[in-house]
Amino acid sequence: MGRDPSVGVYESRSQEWTDRRTRHYGDRLDRFAARLASGGTARRGGDATDSAGPGSDKLVADLGCGPGWHLDGLPPPVLALDASRAMLARVGAADGGTAPLRVAADLRALPLRDRCLRGAWASRSYIHLARAEVPLALADLHRALVPGAAVELHLFAGDTEWDERADDDFPGRRFSHWPESWLRDVLVGAGLAAESIEQRNKVLLVAAKRLHTLADTVAPGMRVLVCGLNPSLYAAEVGVGFARGSNRFWPAALAAGLVSRARDPRHALVARNIGMTDLVKRPTRQAAELTAAEYGEGLARLERLAERLEPGVVCFVGLAGWRAAVDRQASPGPQPRRIGGRPAYLMPSTSGLNARTSLDELTAHLRAAASLSEGGG
Repeated sequence: MGRDPSVGVYESRSQEWTDRRTRHYGDRLDRFAARLASGGTARRGGDATDSAGPGSDKLVADLGCGPGWHLDGLPPPVLALDASRAMLARVGAADGGTAPLRVAADLRALPLRDRCLRGAWASRSYIHLARAEVPLALADLHRALVPGAAVELHLFAGDTEWDERADDDFPGRRFSHWPESWLRDVLVGAGLAAESIEQRNKVLLVAAKRLHTLADTVAPGMRVLVCGLNPSLYAAEVGVGFARGSNRFWPAALAAGLVSRARDPRHALVARNIGMTDLVKRPTRQAAELTAAEYGEGLARLERLAERLEPGVVCFVGLAGWRAAVDRQASPGPQPRRIGGRPAYLMPSTSGLNARTSLDELTAHLRAAASLSEGGG
């Protein structure tokens, strides 16, 4: 939250804020702690989803902790993270407990290693991010969580983008408000399963779980939005799409000039304006395991995603997914069907199993998709 003017308000008025505010949602905090105690960090298929297992060495984070009102309700070890150092200075040890680990950091780029959290509590903290920034911020949270980790998010209901409130008694702060349907799409894209969403006094209280899948790396105005069919189990495990060494996507994307760093979706978005998503978020061993309903739901979500973010072009990698969801007779190249009002391009699979298509041909397809974006569709 370092670029957020709200942080300056909290830095300069932390004492006043602490004196005039109090802890909210104690019932939700108790429920969240109970989820953690019941073993919310599940294991997949009977195997540990993390090399160290979901044990006590994993942290529970309060993201945007403020003066630490909720910390005593979280099971240790606890990470207290906030962009305001003045707020963090007010965080102490819980009654009879150990002082939490305090970290000053931006929610947009968490300084945490992969899969170090077994739970994340974020009460009215992501509200200070512009809606356009939230998908990538949640993708970073997904990276830091173990599969199955419990997540609690509190965001404002409504439909406004990062504006000030006329009635704010701490003026200068900015807030985003979310329609519930839009927030649900963002959660799906972030690889978070919403187990429940309760609206209370214009606040959306979300109980979610970190899924074993890939998170979207997306933002408004992408040059190209690359859409795979669905993650492989291996890709979901390592956290990168098209991850196997035999897959030619990253070599082709480098050769086409779309990316400048291999196997780094975040860098592709931030540095080159290339986003990534999947038609279906559920990972499988084979595409044949996917259902017609999943294709339909995935296409509907993708339509909404493209309409909201307006990428230059949506580039589908792999003929099978497009043919199953849209047009059984489709051939590679620009498609007559637009996605969310945006141009669509279809290219062959980059898998090493697709020996009929060379690396040079795959590179040419990515260049053609990027060119379609530059031409405005």
